[in-house]
Amino acid sequence: MLYQGGKLFQCGRNMQCILLCMPSNTLFILITIKLLTCQFSNYKIKHLTDQLYNDWRILKSPQECEIMKTYAAKARLLSLIYSMFYLTACPIYPFTTLTPKILDIVMPLNKSRPIIMPYPAHYFVYDDTEYFYYILFHATIIGTLVLTVLVAHDCVILTYIEHVCGVFAVAGFRFENLVYKHNGKKNDMDKIYNQKIVSSIHVHWRALKFAESLENTFSVSLFMQLLMIIVGTSVTLLQMAVQVENIFEVYRNATFVLAHLIHIFCFSLQGQKLIDHSLKMHDKIYNCSWYKMPMKSQRLLLSVMRRSMQPNMLSAGRIYIFSLKSFMTILQTSMSYFTVLASFQ
Repeated sequence: MLYQGGKLFQCGRNMQCILLCMPSNTLFILITIKLLTCQFSNYKIKHLTDQLYNDWRILKSPQECEIMKTYAAKARLLSLIYSMFYLTACPIYPFTTLTPKILDIVMPLNKSRPIIMPYPAHYFVYDDTEYFYYILFHATIIGTLVLTVLVAHDCVILTYIEHVCGVFAVAGFRFENLVYKHNGKKNDMDKIYNQKIVSSIHVHWRALKFAESLENTFSVSLFMQLLMIIVGTSVTLLQMAVQVENIFEVYRNATFVLAHLIHIFCFSLQGQKLIDHSLKMHDKIYNCSWYKMPMKSQRLLLSVMRRSMQPNMLSAGRIYIFSLKSFMTILQTSMSYFTVLASFQ
């Protein structure tokens, strides 16, 4: 941030130079927000982790364990793919600046091709190009470290969402299997049904509390992150439009935009999953043979059905709802800001 701040100071009032610095600055601000979220919300995150551990302890049957294991495997796979993309593909980004050096060896010209710096920064030296390899080494190390923060923060949230979806699935499994074959007395039957319903409601309540805690922990942070992503994407699209004749810069900027879009898409996909699982509870209760249950037991299900008509969701500042529909809204918003910025060129 120090060297990027130095570059902004060096730009002065040159808007072209400032816009050139904006994408990398928004990225580092984004990473800083994620780091501070983990720092200042570590107690809440620990509470969520403890609740995750306790949710596994309330499982009663092998079928419920298999359901949770399935969702845990999905969370592991998603985290692995997400981590591999950012920790392998993104560190390659600064090394693309070696392309002119390589081309000078493979396809030499009468004069050397201009050096491209890894990212806009001022290292408080007279000529940054003289220290190109030192700056490249620094950019690679710092980039890998900040991406580790990004991956750790995001994988925790994605795993929490997958877990709460698993808890909703366990609650739905219990509701679907409420009815049983009984040959005993009516009072015993009522007692058994009430116990099974209370057990199912307890799991559903735990899923609701976990989803609520998740929302309260990360909502404000995700709103600030979303603002940085929209600004960074819009400015990068503007750079692509301005430098359309420079294929190399277009490729670098397109990679930057793609990384932001994958970031938002993963959160939108998981947010949609959370919404769908919370709403499915209503259908799960309908699917059970509730008409075979005693009237008193049927009434206990009404409150759950009413609550399940209100979806649980992950939001950014309780303004933007992460879902596949909202993902398209982000694209439209970024394009709108890009259009506004392009009109000033």
